[in-house]
Amino acid sequence: MTRIQIFSLEAVRTDGWFERIGEGIGSFQALCDIVGERFFAFSMITGARITALNVDRRNPDYTLVDFVIGAGDDAPDDSAQRLTLADFRRRLVGVLLADEPQGPAPTRETDVEALQLHVGVRYLLLAPLYGYSLRGLELEGDRSTLTLSRDGADEAYDLEVFRARIRAHVREELERIQSGGRGAIDLGQVAEAEAAAIAGDPRRVLQLLGSWPAPLALFLRTPEGQLLAPDARALIAKGLGLLGSACVELGEVAQGEEIFRLAVQYAPEGVAAADVFLRLGNSMLANDRAGEAIGALRRAIALGGDPQTLWPGLATAFAQRRRMLAALACTREAVAAGVREADMSDELRQVEAALGPRVTAWRAVVLGAG
Repeated sequence: MTRIQIFSLEAVRTDGWFERIGEGIGSFQALCDIVGERFFAFSMITGARITALNVDRRNPDYTLVDFVIGAGDDAPDDSAQRLTLADFRRRLVGVLLADEPQGPAPTRETDVEALQLHVGVRYLLLAPLYGYSLRGLELEGDRSTLTLSRDGADEAYDLEVFRARIRAHVREELERIQSGGRGAIDLGQVAEAEAAAIAGDPRRVLQLLGSWPAPLALFLRTPEGQLLAPDARALIAKGLGLLGSACVELGEVAQGEEIFRLAVQYAPEGVAAADVFLRLGNSMLANDRAGEAIGALRRAIALGGDPQTLWPGLATAFAQRRRMLAALACTREAVAAGVREADMSDELRQVEAALGPRVTAWRAVVLGAG
């Protein structure tokens, strides 16, 4: 009977490696926006260190990328190269799709290097980019099986099948970007993303719209982007608003708020922009930044946003900042807009506790007069 060996991959799992590196790079977000987040990660995995970018705003694919092959500052001088962004991406994908020899099966769990070589260092780094969190390795004779989770679901793959799956993801990444940044923006997905948001499925929203920010940030700087019709701008802003809220729900608050700011640039003045400012304000309010939330929510009100949604939020923000007279004024505006006074009870209690019995008496007079 063939003996089964099970190894934990805790010691070699690389979840979050790209984000952690990004925390130490001042130009991280700019590089992600220009090169593409995953392609920037690909460059790190393959050892292609970007040294300069000459950005072509009109034709992003013709942006010039200067890079060196090698680790750190000790790369040889003759390793410096320059390619267009399109060719640089193809070069990275070509390297990642090349065969990586599979090391022999490990014999003990403490042999971290053997585990890395058997699974493949490249695949350990690529896996988190596509949502895979590796858990364990099961050896049975000549067969190697990976156990992992993805989006909260447990899965298992033969090691070679998993490696082929990762290569397919990398290939699809290039095919998607080659289809054209604007072509990758399917406005028809906004309705599906909205339905997913209503159903409480932020991961589905992220799956549908997660590729939007980078090409849209570049497109906005082009003449075509500046001349985009208001209806299209409003729909793009709505999609970005849904995506930003999904990121916030999934704990990526900073990323979500960056997406809201991009949405504001697309949104025409009016209800579309008000919705984005409402989402931005609610994110700030939920993350204990009431002072910042006040500005965003007031802007949403000025743009004609829904008063039944906005005035209660603004009252909460003012109350958290201990600006009680302003909070009281907002509760009255909310009630006047149709919000039940019972739904504002928390804010009213805070106001009365802070301002004393004269406010309570005043409210009684106002209610009696009504």
